[in-house]
Amino acid sequence: MADVRERYERIKSIVIDRKAEFDRLIEFMENETEFLTAPASTRFHMSKEGGLLEHSVNVCESMLRIKHALAPSVSDESCVIVALIHDLGKVGMPGNPQYIKNKPTDRQRQYGYGATYPYAFNNNLTYLSVPVRSLYLALPYIHLSEEEVQAVIYHDGQYVDDNKSVATKECPLLLLLQFADCWSAFVTEKKS
Repeated sequence: MADVRERYERIKSIVIDRKAEFDRLIEFMENETEFLTAPASTRFHMSKEGGLLEHSVNVCESMLRIKHALAPSVSDESCVIVALIHDLGKVGMPGNPQYIKNKPTDRQRQYGYGATYPYAFNNNLTYLSVPVRSLYLALPYIHLSEEEVQAVIYHDGQYVDDNKSVATKECPLLLLLQFADCWSAFVTEKKS
C-alpha cells in the first residue's frame, strides 16, 4: 500500500472546482496546525504521531469507494473536503494543540498508564466539540455547502447525544462520511 503522504497527495488532487480555496485551507492546515503530525485520539484509534492525517486519508478513501457504489451523484470533491476536515478540530488551535504527549507520574508509569494513554487532552484550550472546532478552523478558508456543514457537524452519528436532532434528516453526504469514519476507525485502523 502506498505511503500515507502519497495517498494524501493523490486525494488532494481530486479537488478542482474549489481548488484555490482548498489550497489556502490545506496550506493553513499543513503549515499552521498540527494536522500532519497530530494523533487522531488520546488512546483509541490512531493514537500515534501522524494518526490524524492517516485517519483522514483512510476516511476519504473509504468514503469515495462507498460513494461510487451507493451514491455516484454525490461529488467526489465534497467527499474529499469533508473527509479531510471532519476531524480537523483535533489539531486544537495554531500553536496550541488539542493532544499533547502524556507525561505520566512515576506511579502511573508503574501501572502502565503511560503506555495506555500516550497522549492527553490539552486543558489550555477553550472547549469546542471537534466538529465545531473543525468548522471554526476551515470556514475562513473555504465555502462549504449546507450538506457539507451537516456532514462535518454530525459525522459522529449515534455516538453523540446532541446528534439526535438530525435523526432521519441526514443527507447522503453525511451518511457516507459517518459510515466511512466508523469503517476506518473500527475496521481499517484496527488492523494497523
